[in-house]
Amino acid sequence: MFTGIVEELGRVVELAAKETGARLKVKCGEILHDATVGASIAVNGACLTAVELAEDGFAADLAPETLKRTNLGRLAADSLVNLERPLRANGRLDGHFVLGHVDGTAEIVSLEALGGENWWLRIRMPSELTRYVVSKGSVAVDGISLTVAEIRGDVAGFTIIPYTYEHTTLGGYTLGARVNVETDILAKHLEKLAAAGR
Repeated sequence: MFTGIVEELGRVVELAAKETGARLKVKCGEILHDATVGASIAVNGACLTAVELAEDGFAADLAPETLKRTNLGRLAADSLVNLERPLRANGRLDGHFVLGHVDGTAEIVSLEALGGENWWLRIRMPSELTRYVVSKGSVAVDGISLTVAEIRGDVAGFTIIPYTYEHTTLGGYTLGARVNVETDILAKHLEKLAAAGR
């Protein structure tokens, strides 16, 4: 489990296709301090298993389902990625509960300066996920815990503060780019419970 608080920006070294899936190699430093082979690391919000460790990075295998459901297959050498280690049981929950199980990708509709180094981000959610998105609720966008400020149809809007803009991949987004989204797990459980009680 993660919190959506990005710890470090990693840089993609290589994305190599395999017979099934791919292997992703990422250069980083901060998140390696207590990492072990087999550890979970969230990359753009997708929970991956570190299968190789080096002094300056790690490698993880991407399953075909991961390539299908996330934006990781679109990465190239030198791409920046958001990295986060799993939440410790005695750690602070500064963002929200993020499982690292990406629901799908959303399209960047706009990223506009609001002044004072704040930004306004709008993304077009997949239609099957909009029912889980509520005003003032949380959505993980490329692994970043964001609060929904506005919803208009299938487009969700978020205010981005300067710190988040500077310490995540947000500054490199382009219109039409795809970002990983994970909606609130609590909403999914409530939906299933409500349906079972009918």
